[in-house]
Amino acid sequence: MSANSADPGGRRLDVVLVKGGRTKIRYGAELLADDGTRVAVRAPWSGDGVRDFGFVRFEPGDVFTEYYWRDRWYAVKEVRDATGALKGWYCDITRPATLTGAELVVEDLDLDLWRSADGTDVRRLDEDEFAESGLTQTDPEAAAAAVAALDELEAFATVEGGLESLLA
Repeated sequence: MSANSADPGGRRLDVVLVKGGRTKIRYGAELLADDGTRVAVRAPWSGDGVRDFGFVRFEPGDVFTEYYWRDRWYAVKEVRDATGALKGWYCDITRPATLTGAELVVEDLDLDLWRSADGTDVRRLDEDEFAESGLTQTDPEAAAAAVAALDELEAFATVEGGLESLLA
């Protein structure tokens, strides 16, 4: 195993989502797997109350199984309700994740993708926030990687079993 990997054994981690150089959110999660490239964790919905996007609601009782890569510019989060029914996948465009000790740190690059459980709703999100972030001017290579990652995820999301194949 690499120095940046771990034997899960039910270990607890803090997932730290950074945006614009500041911590946006920090929450506890159970480490499910770490193969040295991909880290999988499970965590309950950590937001305050309900977050209604119009196309999906995240609410207390929801469980997120989250997949982060050290060599890819995205994270894929499988979202299930309190009964275990699949709501869909919420994908964040991020810089590659780093795991140091008990902290999994991910830098959010604003772009997101949603795919409903039945696959009929695939939508790109927050492209306006991405444009306003100025990343294309301050770090054009990262901006290009982010857009390419969103395109890649959208291609996976529009093929039956595509996102699931990333998680197997």
